[in-house]
Amino acid sequence: MTGAPPVFDHPPRPLAQKLGAILWPSFFAAGVATMVFFAHVDPLALRDMTFPGLALTRGLGYTAGFFAFWAATAASSLFTWWLLRPASRFNRALPRDD
Repeated sequence: MTGAPPVFDHPPRPLAQKLGAILWPSFFAAGVATMVFFAHVDPLALRDMTFPGLALTRGLGYTAGFFAFWAATAASSLFTWWLLRPASRFNRALPRDD
């Protein structure tokens, strides 16, 4: 009996596991980046340099900065996850014309 050997295919992951693998590390990295950034930059001074007419409090500046860092690090984690997907799901042989 000749045939192609069976190819191992990774089982699909649940959506919660995929989201957790992207959002949790990026949440942690955003927290660290926020602490380091705002240890050196005052949100009100940053507001005065960028949007002086905007009524932005210090707390809102911290919050907006955290979510901006979280979006950036989540995009990085998503791109890494996308690049590391198993090739067996995407590199299938084309059907033969017989």
